[in-house]
Amino acid sequence: MLTLALGLALLVPAQQPSETAKPDLATISARLGVCTADFTVRDAAGVPAYAATVHVRIRYGFMGLKRMDLEVGTNSEGKARVEGLPLGGRRLTYDITKDKLKTTVEQNLTSDCHATYTVSLE
Repeated sequence: MLTLALGLALLVPAQQPSETAKPDLATISARLGVCTADFTVRDAAGVPAYAATVHVRIRYGFMGLKRMDLEVGTNSEGKARVEGLPLGGRRLTYDITKDKLKTTVEQNLTSDCHATYTVSLE
């Protein structure tokens, strides 16, 4: 039995580590719909901003009485994603911060359901 297991282990090729393994995309979901917002955050020198914070407050429900605050940090490539956003409805304002640097981005979910933003912090 042991020789059979060893023989099978030799036949299975060893997995080689990927040379260009990309870091996981930092993602958070509101679970309210299908819309998304993808961010690439860079500092003033154009270098990806690791651990920058993307914050958004979503108002939904009757008269926008329900509220949800979402916050996600960027990965080592300066990328983050907010998904599960409600189709239509109110405009969303994203506050992107790192240290004392801050910028703001607006998304109209009616006209731009799957938005991509490249943001520079200065």
